Amino acid sequence: MNSRRTLLAAPAVLALPASAQENYPSRAITGVTGYAPGGVTDVSGRAIAERMSRELGVPVVIENRVGAATAVANTHVAQARPDGYTLLMGTSTLAINPGLQPNLTPRDPMRELVPVGMMYRTAFALHVHPSLPVRSTAEFIAYCRANPGRVNFGSSGTGAVNHLAQALLAHRTGIDVVHVPFRGGAPALMELRTGRIHAMFQALLEAIPTLREGSTRGLGISSAERNALLPDLPPVAEAVPGFEAVFWQGVFAPAGTPEAVVRKLGAALAAATSDAALRSRMAEQGVELITGDAAYLRDLLARETAMWGELIRGAQIRAE
Repeated sequence: MNSRRTLLAAPAVLALPASAQENYPSRAITGVTGYAPGGVTDVSGRAIAERMSRELGVPVVIENRVGAATAVANTHVAQARPDGYTLLMGTSTLAINPGLQPNLTPRDPMRELVPVGMMYRTAFALHVHPSLPVRSTAEFIAYCRANPGRVNFGSSGTGAVNHLAQALLAHRTGIDVVHVPFRGGAPALMELRTGRIHAMFQALLEAIPTLREGSTRGLGISSAERNALLPDLPPVAEAVPGFEAVFWQGVFAPAGTPEAVVRKLGAALAAATSDAALRSRMAEQGVELITGDAAYLRDLLARETAMWGELIRGAQIRAE
């Protein structure tokens, strides 16, 4: 009994028999996400999972395991049996958590998870309350320089990508702004509309209604290129060369998952993200599907872990 418990407690050492690899998949696959149902991350993950299931011939079911800055979901998958039946719909937090909250598990996603491929990325709109006398990113930077410590910059929480986008902008330009974290983008947006905060990097779908009604003013977009949903917003990078801060999601498996299984999953994921109808439907939500293989995702995770870690240390950002 004790030895059986030991084996179950350490699934990463259990090899998948060759016959099981050849017949993979033979049952439903679970894709675990660290976000609550209904948000863009959850909706996008379900749409891609549904398309993958058509390629694989078995259901790909999304399971929400929310908590600890996605560490609950990340850890669950990292400790799962590496047989290809438990996957992680992992996000930018895998690159952020090691620098922001190093005690969260998995402490080393590069070693404890294996990339399968990219799903999507989505940018943020930099927008301000109309009371600020600025109409471009360059004017905003100049205004902040002329008014150090007087511009309140909201975010959906300390360590969220839109907070790090603000910190990156401040770091690259030397501006002094006050970070005001909220518990989510919706309450922050409410404060921006009333003018109690002055600026924010906001998820596109959340920002669009306020931009259209004129209760906020758009200055730029956080991706390196324009977005079809807000074609008039130039990239922040036009004022701050090299600037880019986007939220992304990809598929990961537990370390030790056989390469043949990872390749089969990667092929199904690539078919899903290349689907023209799905790409069009996701673009309407500000989500850009990315067809990137395991090497693409591995490189992205490595680059962003280094980039965000350096910024977090340099700006002395601490978790709430």
